[in-house]
Amino acid sequence: MPARSPIDSRALRQALGCFPTGVTIVTAPAGDGAFVGLTVNSFNSLSLDPPLILWSLATRSSSRRAFESAGHFAVNVLADDQVALSQRFSSQRPDKFDDLVVHAGLGGAPLIEGCSAHIECRTQSAQVEGDHVLFIGRVERVRSSGRPPLVFVGGRYRGLGAELG
Repeated sequence: MPARSPIDSRALRQALGCFPTGVTIVTAPAGDGAFVGLTVNSFNSLSLDPPLILWSLATRSSSRRAFESAGHFAVNVLADDQVALSQRFSSQRPDKFDDLVVHAGLGGAPLIEGCSAHIECRTQSAQVEGDHVLFIGRVERVRSSGRPPLVFVGGRYRGLGAELG
């Protein structure tokens, strides 16, 4: 079989950027009573029966061990006015939860106030695939606020426009 040429990572990133995604902050309790959380757009539904979702985290992430040891996590689906929160949780700043209103979710996973939806999960599995850890969560509780979600496409944040069709 002929050798395949390697994929240009910049071209792949550009092509993937054409696919709009929602913006979430995945949160969990850390072992020391603190919280861990980060902006994630690799979130996706996996199954309705049983109810499963998935998301991925870079293997080199400083939050990896905390998420791997957490029994529960929450997916906070950001509303379209929460761009600043997305930027805060995608930064390296150590005080991401300072001055933030959160409520305790299942297993102590923090639920961020004002989100479009909260999806609370029990960690079902975590496995390394390539340069990421793929987390699968069993959905145990969901809530939607009716607020429009934040969207990311082409390297920019967007809100949802008018319905088409």
